[in-house]
Amino acid sequence: MSAAALENPMPTPLLQKVVIESAGSYDKLTLRSEPAPEPGRGEVRIAVMATGVNYADVVVRMGLYSSAKEYVGWPITPGFEVAGVIDAVGEGVDDLAIGDEVIGVTLFGGYTSHIVLGRPYVARKPAGIDFAEAAAVPAVFMTAYYALFELAHPRPGQVVLVHSAAGGVGGSLVQLLKIIGCEVVGVVGASHKVEAAKKFGADHVIDKSTQDLWAEAERYAPDGYDLVLDANGVSTLKDSYTHLRKAGKLVVYGFASMMSKDKGRPNWARIAVAWMRTPRFSPFEMVQNSHSVLAFNLSYLFDRVDLLHECLAAIEGWLESGEIVPPPVSKYALKDVAQAHRDIESGQTIGKLVLIPDHTS
Repeated sequence: MSAAALENPMPTPLLQKVVIESAGSYDKLTLRSEPAPEPGRGEVRIAVMATGVNYADVVVRMGLYSSAKEYVGWPITPGFEVAGVIDAVGEGVDDLAIGDEVIGVTLFGGYTSHIVLGRPYVARKPAGIDFAEAAAVPAVFMTAYYALFELAHPRPGQVVLVHSAAGGVGGSLVQLLKIIGCEVVGVVGASHKVEAAKKFGADHVIDKSTQDLWAEAERYAPDGYDLVLDANGVSTLKDSYTHLRKAGKLVVYGFASMMSKDKGRPNWARIAVAWMRTPRFSPFEMVQNSHSVLAFNLSYLFDRVDLLHECLAAIEGWLESGEIVPPPVSKYALKDVAQAHRDIESGQTIGKLVLIPDHTS
């Protein structure tokens, strides 16, 4: 019997996970039970207490997420982040033990009650936050961190426009920008989100459901913005770019406005029209006006363990110092994953959605 087996005498638990067999709507989100995998050398198994839900998971379900096609294919279990308790430890892991409370980052597979991860992708849960809050932190703050500290490098005093400022990533961007010392103009899509954006630290909030977005944006920054952060896609990209000042930067990290908001399946006509309307940025024009367009997909950076550790260490430090707080969390049972997807697609949610597996059965 191996050393790992001696350390883990408990019987193998039965896990529940969400499986998507093929692209489609909410009915494709099915629950499956099977024996939990055992950790190999350099791995740990986590009994998942909470899993973060991201808009990217919706795109995965629709079959439109490129890295999901390249790395996994069908069937697939969505989910990039978990928080839970280690319940099995593989050989070669000597700095974590059964019972330790941790967060984990995964390239898909997070919608589950148990997950095996390599040691580099597991960190201790920050003190002072619960499992649901911990699961709400990694993806949104890692996205914000990469956008700001690896790509944009904003300076204190610069004026920044953040779209979707009451959401998970948007709220994280606002908080990190205030640590840097920027003046932040947040954009929200509904009046009930205004207060959330202010709580994240936005100096000014534009409610585009009741205000003229770009007239208000010009009022707060008549000379243009040093930085605009945009995950909307075609609905705002062109104007985001034209509202940059000289040496301004546009960071793109999503295309949410291309997605269907009804029936949960891709609207191919809408996607085709949005694709045709998406601006193509000319390098000649960018040179002439000293404008930059930067873009990324965090899932393609999964092998950059150095960036992961740097980012998680910074996030933990900011959480412990109180400089940042987790986004507000809405909880759903794992079996209610379809409702979570409906709600995040609605555009009406604030902060972060998390799934809670049932460990009582």
